[in-house]
Amino acid sequence: MKYCSECGEKLSLLIAENDSQPRHSCTAYGYVHYHNPNIIAGCIIEHKGKVLLCQRAIEPKIGAWTLPAGFMEIDESIEEAAVRETWEEANAKVEIDALYSVFHVAEMNQVYIIYRATLLDDNFSPGPESLEVKLFDPSEIPWDQLFYPAINDILQRFKSDLQLGVSSVYSGSSVKGDVLVVDHTFKY
Repeated sequence: MKYCSECGEKLSLLIAENDSQPRHSCTAYGYVHYHNPNIIAGCIIEHKGKVLLCQRAIEPKIGAWTLPAGFMEIDESIEEAAVRETWEEANAKVEIDALYSVFHVAEMNQVYIIYRATLLDDNFSPGPESLEVKLFDPSEIPWDQLFYPAINDILQRFKSDLQLGVSSVYSGSSVKGDVLVVDHTFKY
């Protein structure tokens, strides 16, 4: 960020009083321009023992498989964003069951919030951002064609949860490279 969106003046990188981080600040207007992580909301959908994945039709990584997920919009809840993104990418009607994973991908400045969801019917098809939408048996997931390592991590944990008959809530960060189990008490 180089210029103030309020007045057009050049910004300076300053640490304001009572702050601990350098921030892009407008000395003429007195405005601090915060730059925060983007929220990615989506769903992991298990249906009859299979997981719904979308094959990307847009950059980055056209052709890679991923969960239906995308950027949260202003004035919508995280759950609404997850349901909307699932509809936009997979034309799938879902109902949110529970929080499943919160994962920070620092190098992309993103926080993924993934919910377990129930597919309300068998009707789904590719939306404009997907080449294909498919239910995969966990043993058939195209592991070497997944969009991002965090998606691999989420799907590996989900596969394990399905085998154990439990559902956990996970939190982690790609910076540390580890994933912490927050809660391991839900039974299917």
